[in-house]
Amino acid sequence: MRFLVDAQLPPSLTRFLRTFGEEAIECRDVGLRDADDEEIWRFAITGGWCIVTKDEDFAVRHMTETSGPQVVWLRIGNSTNPALLQWLEPLWANIVRELRMGQGLVEVGERTKH
Repeated sequence: MRFLVDAQLPPSLTRFLRTFGEEAIECRDVGLRDADDEEIWRFAITGGWCIVTKDEDFAVRHMTETSGPQVVWLRIGNSTNPALLQWLEPLWANIVRELRMGQGLVEVGERTKH
């Protein structure tokens, strides 16, 4: 799968996704660090990227539009980068499974059990 990591998430998340064999890039690496949501949305659609974000706006947009990229919405409060990755690691396989089954929006909350 192809993952576009939103700018507010750490570069370590991109490296983390790659350890699972995923293709992952950061918004900042493709000139979208300061882009608005519309630009990021269009880039994801054009390239077949799934957006990984903490931004609720992408989740809301996905719920209101009939087409668009898949979105993984990470609903975790402020945390250190290592804590974010430690929280996400046991959930990742099930997140990918849901995306492969066609789920357009995967909401991952702090209490999510997959």
